[in-house]
Amino acid sequence: MPSTRELIDQARAREAALSQVAALMTDARGSAHALDGTVEVTVDALGALRRLWLAPSVTDADPARLAALILEVTRLAMVEATQDCYNKVALQLGEDVTLLIEQLSGQPAPARSADDDPGMTVEEFQRLRSERLARPTRRNSARPSASAEDDAYFDNASPWSG
Repeated sequence: MPSTRELIDQARAREAALSQVAALMTDARGSAHALDGTVEVTVDALGALRRLWLAPSVTDADPARLAALILEVTRLAMVEATQDCYNKVALQLGEDVTLLIEQLSGQPAPARSADDDPGMTVEEFQRLRSERLARPTRRNSARPSASAEDDAYFDNASPWSG
């Protein structure tokens, strides 16, 4: 059990870290671009526009469509900035305090969103790795045969990745 002095030191350290949250929000960045490459936006976690790039071809675009596109790209950049901010805060304050901030603010980290694609599970990755390593080898080669599936992801834990 920590001593009273240790608890006081921890509380002071957290207070100092919390005072840095605003700076972390200003430093956090998020960028997004339109699929057609006509709009690129960078914002900070406070919502300040840091960069807006428009392709020359937007001069021919419908103004209402362009405005909607800029707003949507900015929204996506804001999601990225928010996640970047939570990542920075978690490094500074720890995951428990970051989760508490999410709960108090009512704005969960985008990575915790129910519609966020979690990617491949560990179990799925291991199953695919086992299948790949179980493939027959080519004659005079210790490495399993390559396929288009092998190019889909890089397995750093594989003995064949070196």
